[in-house]
Amino acid sequence: MLKELKNKIDKISESLEKSNIMEMTYILGNKKEILKRNLIAGIARGVGIGIGVTLITAILIYILQKIILLNIPIIGDYIADIVQIVQNKF
Repeated sequence: MLKELKNKIDKISESLEKSNIMEMTYILGNKKEILKRNLIAGIARGVGIGIGVTLITAILIYILQKIILLNIPIIGDYIADIVQIVQNKF
């Protein structure tokens, strides 16, 4: 009976260690740690979004410039106006 209880306690202890409960309780109890982690996460998200939007915009402008070179009458003029507006803004 005592051996079974010890085995169950060991299993519970092992499962708590695997699920990082101790680290989570430390984080939830420490307000400065919560603020620090959220600040770092927010900065990382902001930088990632900025880089992603910049890359996608650059790729789109590059593709639009290549379409202009094809001299498609209606589409070419429209895209040329868009590219010119973007280049004038920056």
